[in-house]
Amino acid sequence: MTARDARLHAFRPDLADARLKGQVSAERFVTGRPARIAASVADLKKSPRDDSAIDTQLIHGDEVLVFDETPGWAWVQAERDGYVGYVVQSAIVPREHAPTHRVIVPRTFVYPGPDLRFARAGELSMGALVTVTGQAETRGTAYALLSSGQAVVAGHIAPVEAVAEDYVAVAETFLNTPYLWGGVSGFGIDCSGLVQLSMLMAGRSVLRDTDMQEASVGDPIVPGADFSGLRRGDLVFWKGHVAIMTDAENMIHANGHTMMVSREGLREAVERIGYLYGGPTSFRRP
Repeated sequence: MTARDARLHAFRPDLADARLKGQVSAERFVTGRPARIAASVADLKKSPRDDSAIDTQLIHGDEVLVFDETPGWAWVQAERDGYVGYVVQSAIVPREHAPTHRVIVPRTFVYPGPDLRFARAGELSMGALVTVTGQAETRGTAYALLSSGQAVVAGHIAPVEAVAEDYVAVAETFLNTPYLWGGVSGFGIDCSGLVQLSMLMAGRSVLRDTDMQEASVGDPIVPGADFSGLRRGDLVFWKGHVAIMTDAENMIHANGHTMMVSREGLREAVERIGYLYGGPTSFRRP
């Protein structure tokens, strides 16, 4: 049988996605149950343990398929990018209300009603999906009323069909956001998470990890010896890292050096990163 990437295909020795029957070995095959992420952000882990490292994250409204549930944990696959892992069971709910809007700012608060003076009821990241059922205005501020009975600032969301014109401009709104390994939200993000979320807001769904993006996003390009020919939006890859060019000479990336999303000159980054990880492995143009 052809080897399958366990990050993108749900299979274990005891259980596998029914769609993989005949492609992988497992004791039994099941059809995934549709569900949705209800938590603000849900860590997706390789193992169903609190101390297991984060592989990636799911954000509010993301659709998943649930293949198995054990006390406290659910084994799921994200519909958006295919990633497989374990989330806490309390983070998932049935798919009831179809999302109508998406959060378009890095972070926003959820209120129990349409008033910013109310004690906040939660928070949402850019990319989170919500269902709007009405509108209200309090002291000149417009609010969207949600199917949950809660409210968010109307200017912080847009219809799900709306897309940003420039994914790099979206990435730039995350400047100074804390770096988080496996993070893909406005509360903490890593290098490939920044690429994925920014492109999502521009209407493009891409795979999650750096190696996946390096193999699939856009087309490979070969800049000049001094990195000439690069332009805004081009991606620069190193082993295990990716950055977004903001112009011909500068880039933005979530990185462990500054521990946040930062701007940096490409040549300076190449020199700094090369000490530990070598030079760029490729360049791609989305």
